[in-house]
Amino acid sequence: MIVNPQTAAPLASMTRHDPRLGAWRAFLHAHARVIRTLERELQDEERLALTDYDVLVQLASADDRRLRMSELADGLLLSRSGATRLVDRLVAEGLVERVMCDTDRRGQWASLTDAGLQRLRRATPAHLRGVAEHFLDRLSADDIAALERMLRPITED
Repeated sequence: MIVNPQTAAPLASMTRHDPRLGAWRAFLHAHARVIRTLERELQDEERLALTDYDVLVQLASADDRRLRMSELADGLLLSRSGATRLVDRLVAEGLVERVMCDTDRRGQWASLTDAGLQRLRRATPAHLRGVAEHFLDRLSADDIAALERMLRPITED
């Protein structure tokens, strides 16, 4: 790897002297570790990917158990094409179906099927147990409240 000495020195200095970056790294490592663990456990116990679980949760929580594809993509933090591929796979498994929008023939909804709801219900105890074990139970009630308070300004647009 070629390093530009003019940009490398200020970057090294910034990472060494900015104490905020330690919090950033801790956040990234904690997130990655918890997500990897939840993914592995959900896959091992329920044969369900964490992203699939997220789709099922979002659809189950929506009015009439359906969302426009664009809304679903935004909620999943995926591109439209990424959400489309994910939904296509869930449609093939019979967990989700596509429904044409009555008011806009170009629009489509992703709708949770009864089979998808049942799959979600089976997977939820394993997922919630993992969230508790690998995240919530490791923090005090005060820490959880503080973390939520600290992250709120970042997540509010």
